[in-house]
Amino acid sequence: MDEPQTRYIDYVPSPGNIKRIGKLHAWLYVASLGLIGRRLDGLDILLLTTKGRRSGRPRTVPLPYFRLDGRTVLVASFGGHSEHPAWFTNLLEQPEVRVQLGSRRWTARARVPEAEERAALWSQLTRAFPRYATYQVRTTRLIPLVIVEPG
Repeated sequence: MDEPQTRYIDYVPSPGNIKRIGKLHAWLYVASLGLIGRRLDGLDILLLTTKGRRSGRPRTVPLPYFRLDGRTVLVASFGGHSEHPAWFTNLLEQPEVRVQLGSRRWTARARVPEAEERAALWSQLTRAFPRYATYQVRTTRLIPLVIVEPG
């Protein structure tokens, strides 16, 4: 399956703008029970709430999710920026997360797949959505994948 063409692949907002856009997106998603913001740029979107590793407060971000081999997979690409997104470093410290998909909400556990499992998932993901291969080329860090499982 080819990824729908996107006009945004050449432009990635700064980390600060990604956070500002994400806050507005999450607000609209929650307020509309997912009617606004559930799809964006050809991708399905969920809301992920982590516990802030320093503040201890809930932090909610909209993220594309992918169903690969029966698993729900998130990509910590941060648009190819050099640092990991805050949501990823938060869940490394506290893997219990909250997920909202449309109007449905549930508690889940997040885990980072081991190298072999990651390689298989990454291969599937980048074949279907080559933007992530482009993001990987833009950064020296290995872009992590996260599997979200019912908790």
